[in-house]
Amino acid sequence: MTRTVLITGCSTGMGRLAAFTFQNKGWNVAASMRRPQNERELGKLDNTLVVALDVTDQSSINDAVSQTVQKFGTIDVLVNNAGYGGHAALEQSSDESVRAMFDTNVFGVFNITRAVMPILRKQGHGAVINVTSMAGMIGIPLETSYCASKWAVEGFTEALALECRDLGIKVHSVLPGAYATAFNDNVQDNLEAGDEQVIAHAQKIRAHFGAIVANHHGGEQTADPQEVVDMIYQCATGDMPVHNPCGSDAEMLVGLSQSPGRQVFYDNLTGLLLPAQQA
Repeated sequence: MTRTVLITGCSTGMGRLAAFTFQNKGWNVAASMRRPQNERELGKLDNTLVVALDVTDQSSINDAVSQTVQKFGTIDVLVNNAGYGGHAALEQSSDESVRAMFDTNVFGVFNITRAVMPILRKQGHGAVINVTSMAGMIGIPLETSYCASKWAVEGFTEALALECRDLGIKVHSVLPGAYATAFNDNVQDNLEAGDEQVIAHAQKIRAHFGAIVANHHGGEQTADPQEVVDMIYQCATGDMPVHNPCGSDAEMLVGLSQSPGRQVFYDNLTGLLLPAQQA
C-alpha cells in the first residue's frame, strides 16, 4: 500500500526538496505551502497534492489535513518543516517579532501535529518528524528568539516521542547545520536596530560567527541539503534516534557536547562562537 506524507513549508528549500524526494520514492505527497498558486512543478507530479496551508491559521490547517485525507485516504507521516529564522540581539528584537516567530516555529508545529495525531493514533502507526536546527542544540548569539523556538520544539519532540511510544507512532527531530537553501532568504535580520553600541556589538559577533562557519566548511558556508532530506526519509522509514543532528558542523557540536558536563561544553562553545575579548 502506498504511504502518504504531509510536508509543511514546501514552497522552497528543504520542504520542496523533501516533496520531490518522497514522490520519487513512490509516496503520495501532500506538499503544503502558504501560496500554492505560485507553484509550477510539484502539481504536475503523479500522486502529489499541492495544498494551501498556513501553520498559524487553524482553519487552514484543518482544511489541508482534510484535503489530504480526502485525496489519499490517510496520512502516514507528518513532516513539520515550515519555519523561519532571524538574526538580532535581544535588545533588537521586538515583542511582535518574537511572538510571530513562536507562532510559526512552535505553535504552528503544535497545532498541525495535534490535527494529524488522531489519524495516526486510530490507525496505530505513523511518524511525526520535526525539522529543527542545530540552534535547537546550542545557544547561538544573535539568534536568541530562533534558538528559543527550536529548543522548544526539541523538548516537544522528546516529550511527544515518549507520549506516543505505545501508540505505534514514532517521533523524531532532524537538526540541520548550515545548508544551501532558500531558507536563508526568509531570515529576518534586525542588526541595525538600537543604539550605536548595540549595533557595533551585534555586527562584530555576526562577522565572527560567519567566519567560523565558512572556515569549518573550507571556505564554503553551506553543504548539500539533500543530506537533510535523506535523514528525514530515514526517520520516516527506518529505526532512528529521537534527535538526529545532520551535517559536519552539527556533528562537531555533538562531539563537543560530550564533554563532562554542560558547563564545560558551554565554556568550549563560548571560545568558538564569540570573538576574543581585547585586553
